[in-house]
Amino acid sequence: MKRFHVHVHVADLAQSIAFYSKLFAAEPMRHESDYAKWMLDDPRINFAISTRGQQPGVDHLGFQTDDAAELAELKNRAEAADMALLDEGETTCCYARSEKHWVTDPQGIAWEHFHTLADVPVFSEHKNESASQTSACCAPATPRGKPIGIPVKPASSCC
Repeated sequence: MKRFHVHVHVADLAQSIAFYSKLFAAEPMRHESDYAKWMLDDPRINFAISTRGQQPGVDHLGFQTDDAAELAELKNRAEAADMALLDEGETTCCYARSEKHWVTDPQGIAWEHFHTLADVPVFSEHKNESASQTSACCAPATPRGKPIGIPVKPASSCC
C-alpha cells in the first residue's frame, strides 16, 4: 500500500513541530535539528518538515511505497504518461536511504516516488551539500533551472 508524502519547508522548526504535533495529535517519529517527520496511519501520510528550503511552503509531494514492485508500478505509470522522469536509483536524503525517482507535473511541482530501504544518521550524502539546499529534500530543479516548490501565499478569501 502506498503512503502519500508531503514535504514542507518551514522557517521555525520548533514552532512548526509544536503546531503539527497538536494538529496530528502525535509527536514526530523522527526529529533532527533541521528536520521532523510524522508517519501517520489516519490518514496514511508521510509528512515531513525541514528548514532546508529557500522559502516557506510546500517543497514537493510524492508517494512512498512499501516495496520495490509498487515503486516499479509508479515508474511505469510516469513513463506511460510521457512525464520527464529523473531516476536517482539508490540515494540518501532526508535521513533515509531510498530507491527513488522524480517526475514534474505541468505546473512544475515535483513528485517524488520512493521506497525507503533504511534510516541513516545524516540528512544526505551528496558531495555538494549546498546544491541540495535549493530544495528541502534533494528535489531536482525545474527544466528552467528554478528550484521546485510551492511558496506560501498570502491568505485570500477563496480556497
